[in-house]
Amino acid sequence: MSILLKPIVTEKMTSLGQEMNRYSFIVDKRANKIQIKKAVEELYDVSVASVNTMRYGGKRKMRYTRTGIISGKTKSYKKAIITLIEGDTIDFYSNI
Repeated sequence: MSILLKPIVTEKMTSLGQEMNRYSFIVDKRANKIQIKKAVEELYDVSVASVNTMRYGGKRKMRYTRTGIISGKTKSYKKAIITLIEGDTIDFYSNI
């Protein structure tokens, strides 16, 4: 099971990473905090202080078109915010 699916790189999360040493990832819905902590420590070689998780349900969306109404639903996902200890950082832009 792949725990970390992708990092969340937004303006808000970039500022949180610089100010409070927090980084955010979209993770597998079945993963718990212990598994997330172990996956981040192994992948990025850092020490994790705490893990906070949030579950987001999918939203219903409707679009009115010329041929009729198209309805659907966005995907649900789980987000984890990782707080690192002082001195550790994660650089998402090094591999670009």
